[in-house]
Amino acid sequence: MPEPQLVLLRHGETEWSRTGQHTGTSDIPLTPHGEDQARAAGAFLAGRSFALALRSPLLRARRTADLAGHPDAVADPNLAEWDYGPVEGRTADDVSREIGRDWLIFRDGVHVVPRADGAPGEPGTRHGETLDDVADRARSVVRRVDPVLRDGGDVLLVAHGHLLRVLAAVWLELGPATAARFELGTASISLLGHGHGLRTVEGWNLPTA
Repeated sequence: MPEPQLVLLRHGETEWSRTGQHTGTSDIPLTPHGEDQARAAGAFLAGRSFALALRSPLLRARRTADLAGHPDAVADPNLAEWDYGPVEGRTADDVSREIGRDWLIFRDGVHVVPRADGAPGEPGTRHGETLDDVADRARSVVRRVDPVLRDGGDVLLVAHGHLLRVLAAVWLELGPATAARFELGTASISLLGHGHGLRTVEGWNLPTA
C-alpha cells in the first residue's frame, strides 16, 4: 500500500494574486481563469479519496475546494492566509519603494509601514500577524492531520500561498523563514509525506493545467 500523503492545494487565481497584491483577510473571489484552474486541479486529483479534507474559511479557498470536487471540506480557521495588516492589498514593489529597500515578507514581516490610521502595527493584534504567529497556526494544522496520516489516510488542505509555504517548512521541521524558498503557483498541488522515518516533500508546486 502507498504511504499516506498530505496534499496541499493553493486556491485559484484572483485579481489580487494576478497583480501581486498581498491578499490576507480580504475575501477576494476567484477570477474566471481561477475557477478553470480549480476545475483542472479537481481533474488532477480525480480518483483520490481523502480521509480528511480541510480548507481555509475564506471565499477563494472555499470556491476552489467546491470546484475541485471537495465541497464537504471542513473550514479550519488555522488555514486562513497570513493577516498582512498594514501591507494588505499592497505589492512587494510598492512596500519596497516606501521603506527605501528591498522588502521580503519572510525576513522583514508586515510591520514595516504604518497602519492606514498612522499608528504602528503591533504583533499579535488584529493589525497583522508575525511570521511566528502564522507558523503557530500551521503547527496546529499539522497536529490535527498527523493522526489521520498515521492511520493510513490521505489528507487534503485547500488554502493559500504563504500559509501553505509556511506549513511546508513546519512539516519539514525547518525555520518558518525557509518558506521564502518555496514558490507556489495558484491552483498548484504539492505532496508531503514520509520516507526513511523523516517527513519529506514528494512533489512541489505541481501544475494542474
